[in-house]
Amino acid sequence: MTTATAHPSAKKLPLRTRAMRRTMGNLPPKLHDVAHEPGLVVPAADGSPLLTDHYFPLAAGDFPTVLVRSPYGRGFPWAPMYGVHLAEQGFHVVLQSCRGSGGSGGETDLWRNEAADGRATVAWLRQQPWFTGVLGTIGASYLGYVQWALALDPPPELRAMVVQVGLHDLHAFFHPGGAFSLETGLTSTMGRLSQHRGMKESVRAALRLQRHMGKISRTLPLGEVYAAGLGGRVPYLEEAMAHPDPEDPHWHGADAGVAAERLTVPTALITGWHDALLDQTLQQYARLGRAGCDASLLIGPWTHNSAPGGPEALTASLAWLRAHLCDDPSGLRESRVRVHVGGRRTWHDLPHWPPPATDRHWYLGSGGTLRDRAPEDTAAPLSFRYDPADPTPSVGGPLLSPKAGSRDNTALEARDDVLTFTTAPLTEPLDVVGPVRAELRVTTDTGHADVFARLCDVDDRGRSVNVCDGLRRLHLTEDGPAEVTVDMSATAHRFAAGHMIRLQISGGAHPRFARNTGTGEPLTTATRLQPSEISLHHPSALALPLVDADFDGGGPAH
Repeated sequence: MTTATAHPSAKKLPLRTRAMRRTMGNLPPKLHDVAHEPGLVVPAADGSPLLTDHYFPLAAGDFPTVLVRSPYGRGFPWAPMYGVHLAEQGFHVVLQSCRGSGGSGGETDLWRNEAADGRATVAWLRQQPWFTGVLGTIGASYLGYVQWALALDPPPELRAMVVQVGLHDLHAFFHPGGAFSLETGLTSTMGRLSQHRGMKESVRAALRLQRHMGKISRTLPLGEVYAAGLGGRVPYLEEAMAHPDPEDPHWHGADAGVAAERLTVPTALITGWHDALLDQTLQQYARLGRAGCDASLLIGPWTHNSAPGGPEALTASLAWLRAHLCDDPSGLRESRVRVHVGGRRTWHDLPHWPPPATDRHWYLGSGGTLRDRAPEDTAAPLSFRYDPADPTPSVGGPLLSPKAGSRDNTALEARDDVLTFTTAPLTEPLDVVGPVRAELRVTTDTGHADVFARLCDVDDRGRSVNVCDGLRRLHLTEDGPAEVTVDMSATAHRFAAGHMIRLQISGGAHPRFARNTGTGEPLTTATRLQPSEISLHHPSALALPLVDADFDGGGPAH
């Protein structure tokens, strides 16, 4: 019998946790009452104390265990979303603060201790009388990274993983496409520094960063001004900014995604089309597939912050844990992949991702046209001037802030430093499902530039809404146009009849990405700004993966 008396340090759930649990709608009816043991100490291998809360059902029988490790504290939202919710459904839940956070000892050093601390926690679990030897993991964002770190050498007890909007590669998180992810880097660091200290401190820190973001984004050198928005200097963030090269020894061991290349633990992946970690999730799925690992993929119309607590994500997560920890597959989908199709606003099941598709090229032409036939090579290049003193702003897209997601791009596209290329109104709907890219021929007068490419859906009223995008930082040394591919992430989107497909090209998206100064100086110490003339030469094209209207993985569009 699992009772409070069997756990001498067990306590009734605190009022604030019960209140938070009641605010979370769309949860299944609880199966068990819950108690918890707060503040347990798990010794890390080096002796650092890792503070841990244990949630458990007040019911007879043995229950599997779910491990959650977090640098963002053990309160909201993790306590109600994982601790209470999963214990109500018949799991022991071990919710732990990563070292250097939430009262745990040691120093924050990003990835360097996560694998060892995860193994130490499993060793501690083996000593607990209630541990049955059946273990799963769950968590969002960095709570996904710690799962991949544990999976580098998975313990034999590990039977399932649920990675929600999770990352595996910290370099790619900070430097997607080669440019520093300024807004996301600052926002994530702010959350890591403040969230484990409670809601009040978290709100205060968010407001402070918001107040200082304008100055941070406008002032050089960045390495001297960012600290005002975070309440002080952050060594690991400065190190991340100072090392843009993925081959730099600084990043040794930062890519835990190699675990997926040999993993056999069934793994569920959950992300959103506007999640800042969508690309990393798709890489995880591809690696798991090559390893022959049982994996599922759920992609919704979500941002990074909205995905984990949504009803679809919660349902899929619980079903995966029940299937692999409780031998109850009744809640699993027949198909391993489910995606939300924008434009249709419907869900679509697939046997795998991406489905077979036909790449169709749309060529950039003079006058802002986008056609399926390439213009003559002798046509004049298409040019614009990017001025880092007045950087092209970011609008929507995959951010960590409430500004993320689909947004009206009309005002952005009216700027002189943004080129747009648009098809004629479509005579029939087109379904774009899979990775999107821009294949460009580029020159720049400085040799240092960014190219930001965005796919937009333009409705019959002329409103332009972003679908997916990507950025590539360029360091050009050769004479003549360079062949440049800008990976624009992936999508599942229907362009309706009467709508238009638009490709948007600019020299940046600031402050989502740190502006390219045009000088080649290091990010943290750059003090000069140099405008760049960026030219697109023919043939340059947008490549879209097209599928049949009733696509089911059975074949590409014709």
